[in-house]
Amino acid sequence: MSYTALYRKFRPTAFEDVKGQDHIITTLQNQIKADRIGHAYLFCGTRGTGKTTVAKIFAKAVNCEHPVDGSPCGECAMCRSIAAGTSMNVIEIDAASNNGVDNIREIREEVTYRPTEGRFKVYIIDEVHMLSIGAFNALLKTLEEPPEYVIFILATTEVHKIPITILSRCQHYDFKRISIETITDRMKELMDTEHVDVEDKALRYIAKAADGSMRDALSLLDQCIAFYMGQKLTYDNVLEVLGAVDTDVFSKLLRKTIERDVAGVLDIVEELVMQGRELTQLAADFTWYLRNLLLVKTSDNIEDVLDVSTENMRQLQEEAQMIETDMLLRYIRIFSELSGQLRYATQKRVMLEVALIKLCTPAMETDQDSLLDRIRAVEEKVEKGLEAAANAGERVVYLSGDGGADGYPGGGGGQRTPVKKPELPNAIPEDVQEVVRNFRSIADEASGMVRGYLKKARLSLGGDNRLLIVLPDSLAASVVGREDHVQELEGLIENKIGKKVEIEVRYVEEGRHFEDTFVDIAQKINMEITVED
Repeated sequence: MSYTALYRKFRPTAFEDVKGQDHIITTLQNQIKADRIGHAYLFCGTRGTGKTTVAKIFAKAVNCEHPVDGSPCGECAMCRSIAAGTSMNVIEIDAASNNGVDNIREIREEVTYRPTEGRFKVYIIDEVHMLSIGAFNALLKTLEEPPEYVIFILATTEVHKIPITILSRCQHYDFKRISIETITDRMKELMDTEHVDVEDKALRYIAKAADGSMRDALSLLDQCIAFYMGQKLTYDNVLEVLGAVDTDVFSKLLRKTIERDVAGVLDIVEELVMQGRELTQLAADFTWYLRNLLLVKTSDNIEDVLDVSTENMRQLQEEAQMIETDMLLRYIRIFSELSGQLRYATQKRVMLEVALIKLCTPAMETDQDSLLDRIRAVEEKVEKGLEAAANAGERVVYLSGDGGADGYPGGGGGQRTPVKKPELPNAIPEDVQEVVRNFRSIADEASGMVRGYLKKARLSLGGDNRLLIVLPDSLAASVVGREDHVQELEGLIENKIGKKVEIEVRYVEEGRHFEDTFVDIAQKINMEITVED
């Protein structure tokens, strides 16, 4: 026997098997039990949510010889003939290919004949919005006053295209998109039945990709199982088959964009293209990633709303500290526009690269929401330029005195007299002294995320000649204290002063002050200095 697709093999045959549409199922069952069955129903909703399936179950239920709690028994002759598609009482019509006036006239002639068996003749008209205006008009009178033995069930994905005259003659039922949890549980149940080994994370990704459609989810699952026949279906396998991208890649892409690293961003695109990733899907998924980041950035206690793992939530919280809200809104605007353009583009890669370059170089845009980002980019260049000039020029150092208001020895308004910096106390190792002197310039050379946190850092001394970098909270400390970031800072220090200095990252506990626990060695060695070229 030929293979049957999962969505056909496991199509629900009773109301109890339908998932995610309880509000509709309960209403229909109550109507059947109370014998208050309507003459015309309109089932609306996105694809794959169960409209046609529920229509067929309803057709069986109203004709079933032994209904059980408003649901068809599935055992009687009527149930079996309707399930096999041989019953003359259930007529399915595809309005996309039978959309003319003549087709509706045939229906009007047929409804005059009573059913040969069972109670009701049920007409299921799928994609009813495809009927012509003439066909709708021909259907009106019959739909309004059909014989007592006829039921019309109209199904559509585009209810706004149906004339109000038709809508007013039908009971209107909206089929909701099915939740990710419901789709995942259903697929897990079916995979146990089929004896297929699948990772839960893989099923959850498929459910998310299905966008609320159970049929799409089962079709995608079928595709993935076929590719890895006889093997365990993993999350990475699913990403490969669907041409999708893992969230770690989005995180890497975002961080390169925040750093305005155009070359790094294009390298990531090159890597994704060579892996055969679908660029339209990439743009849509990255827009969704940015949306999640915006929610984390602007809302408290958002964990219950976002459908992400604890690990991904921690990553989003970390990135939310690295980017401003106006930047995020600009990123989302650019990628939302891109998602619509890529669908019909012939040069998808070029368009994606141009959009990413726009993110990295806000000067390319004249929109109002890019102004703040353009100013921010200019400020970063100015800061780097001033730092380079300060490092290149000869510096004259003045100590901050105790005298006048201008901070120079001898009181306010006096002539600035250069003085030699005092030697650091012997208790502080020379290597640490050198790092403290150069700490700001060292911090400015760090990667974007670390550089941002180090602006709030204060310095202290640990045992065994270690330099303590003390941050105001545990989140900042966890980021800067990561092994790769610590190695990065130690490398920058070694490049700057030519010596190896061990660093340790701490944070100030909640409710305490820095001075309660640590000695500010920068203040102790009088690092409040004025630099003049």
